[in-house]
Amino acid sequence: YDDANGTWTTIYRDQHGCEHALESEHVISSAPMRELINGLEPAVSEEAKRAADSLKYRDFLTVMLILKNRDAFHDNWIYIHDPSVKVGRIQNFRSWSPEMVPDPNKACYGLEYFCFEHDGLWDSKDEDLIALAQRELIKIGLAREGDVLDGCVVRQKKAYPVYDDDYAEHVVTIRDELDRRYPNLHLVGRNGMHKYNNQDHAMMTAMLCAENIIANTKLYDLWQVNQDAEYHEAGDAPAEETVGTAIRLVPTRVSGTPELAPEG
Repeated sequence: YDDANGTWTTIYRDQHGCEHALESEHVISSAPMRELINGLEPAVSEEAKRAADSLKYRDFLTVMLILKNRDAFHDNWIYIHDPSVKVGRIQNFRSWSPEMVPDPNKACYGLEYFCFEHDGLWDSKDEDLIALAQRELIKIGLAREGDVLDGCVVRQKKAYPVYDDDYAEHVVTIRDELDRRYPNLHLVGRNGMHKYNNQDHAMMTAMLCAENIIANTKLYDLWQVNQDAEYHEAGDAPAEETVGTAIRLVPTRVSGTPELAPEG
């Protein structure tokens, strides 16, 4: 960042590994906040760097299985609570759109496994994960032996920003420094803001960010876009951020011995 003229030089590599430089007046970042902070020049303060390094993420992978269509379920997705299997959620892609599975004789389910990068699940071979997904789909009654025709695995790093006891404090530390030192660096999206928004709300932050840049003023406070699609024109933001719904509530530890509700 060139503080003298307020411009950015962004260094990036293309798919062939070749390095390029891009000059710009604004930077919109959806990169994980931890990685962004550690890649800025001039470097952020040690306090902000410690805050960024303290942010945590949860990864996941999806095993897509193509199988004979038995209309096992019609929901977009279902959560699996059976402790005897590792799968946590199953997507039914036809329920999202029939065009995703155009053959009426076939179904495509996405079995989602919540994990951490380089743990046992993450580092498993694709063929082993496909075999695991097939066994578990049969075990919970959504397929039969011989139904599965094909499969593939997609790994998604940093799918979920972790909301631990101190995450909100770390995010505030980072935001304060970025606002002060890099006013034309804009954070958007789930990982960019370390905010567990749904996809539509994450996209909304980018759309409103573009409006702010075009207007050359802060029309919208992007941090007010949340899981309930609530966002407000910039105004009394500090009060909203501390007492409103901009920051998700995090379960707190119970102090003392919890009391059971009386019977009867």
